[in-house]
Amino acid sequence: MAVSTRPRVSRSRPRIALAALASLAAAALIALPAPAAEADTQVTGGLTGTLPDGATWIADVPEHWNGTLLLFSHGFGPTVARDAPTDAVRTELLAEGYALAGSSYDPHGSMWALDSAERDQFATLGAVTARIGTPRRTLAVGQSMGGLVNAQLARDGAGRIDGALGQCGLVAGATDLDNYQLDAEYTVARLLLPASDIPLVRFGSADQAAATADTLTAAVTAAQATPRGRARIALAAAFLNLPAWSPGRTAPGATDWAGQEAQQYDWFAQGILAFVEGGRYAVEQSVGGNNSWNRGVDYARLLAGSEHAPQVRALYREAGLDLGADLRTLTAGADVTADPAAVRTARRTSAAGQGLGVPLLDVHTTADNLVPVQQENRFAARVRAAGDGALLRQAYVARQGHCAFTTAETLAALHALEHRVDTGRWDDAATPAALQRSATALGLDGAAYTPYRPARLTVGRDRPVPPAHR
Repeated sequence: MAVSTRPRVSRSRPRIALAALASLAAAALIALPAPAAEADTQVTGGLTGTLPDGATWIADVPEHWNGTLLLFSHGFGPTVARDAPTDAVRTELLAEGYALAGSSYDPHGSMWALDSAERDQFATLGAVTARIGTPRRTLAVGQSMGGLVNAQLARDGAGRIDGALGQCGLVAGATDLDNYQLDAEYTVARLLLPASDIPLVRFGSADQAAATADTLTAAVTAAQATPRGRARIALAAAFLNLPAWSPGRTAPGATDWAGQEAQQYDWFAQGILAFVEGGRYAVEQSVGGNNSWNRGVDYARLLAGSEHAPQVRALYREAGLDLGADLRTLTAGADVTADPAAVRTARRTSAAGQGLGVPLLDVHTTADNLVPVQQENRFAARVRAAGDGALLRQAYVARQGHCAFTTAETLAALHALEHRVDTGRWDDAATPAALQRSATALGLDGAAYTPYRPARLTVGRDRPVPPAHR
């Protein structure tokens, strides 16, 4: 293992075509707090190193270290080592005395680097502690795709980490993600472009994925001009678990069906399908094929389980459309099947919720466009089924966007996790009121913790094995 001191220079290797990567970045920047790029903050004790698989790691150790090491898992994107969510969070954590570390994950494959991420994070922990000594305690922190990595660390890390903080985590896993995204893509293609043959899975290249995103986005843009089109956009948005609250807007009323659809359309117009299709291509690269399917899905039953079903029904009535006919059309044409080996690989590398070994606090925005907050419902059910519900707490921030947390909200959540690790009890530290008080008392950039209970994730696939590939 090679180890060196900094300064470090960030170098990322492209994994997909530049045009597709640009689309991914644009979609991600819809909601990420700025600046979201890797920071160049220079800190005494900054270290870098390389792991056997080629992954790089970095660590920042403040002069007056408080004895706690934070192991940060970054989200989907170029495989570049990061050790904090944002520059501002890094600055405050170092000022409070935390040491920070994180890895790039294996840089030689897909940006969906779940086949190496957990291994590389634990290896980073070993490499860093060999240099700085054994921490008094170690806490894992992860965002987005890194929130899934973080949940895996919380599952497997007993004896190596003491607790975990997840933010905007993709905790339902890759297969649920690809399945509900497939439902939305399929709805757009089948109902808005019925005469077209558009590839939705098994992309042969990043360019093909980007072309599908462009075609579907253009169809949605055209459909927004008519009541019939808007009703069908709302149906696709329901299957995508897309929030009805977009940036720069006031949240629409509970029965403002048109206002809800308009804000869901905002997310489509801002490029969410470019992120969806680019992400699908990366997942397929990582797991070796298509891990999603819709054969056997009853789309009427699927919609019935969505929190957006009343909105969809109302917009269909207003447009004079037969919702039942559209749902029957979707069900009859659903013939996408999964590659069994890809499903097995995704289950092994890209899932969580099979249990917890240490306490985990998950925080999510209530209107997350890229990783719907409903994923927390799905994840919590799995953790409870494993008998580890007492180790999990979840908290919510009333804000639009993905990973759109203030620095104060992040630090307050970390302090609540520390209370659980120190005392062995959550007490009231992770309640919305306590988190809001804690964040506000920091006098930084505000907070919006709120009582909230996410709806069920609309995914409609509870069988562990998909229908056979034909």
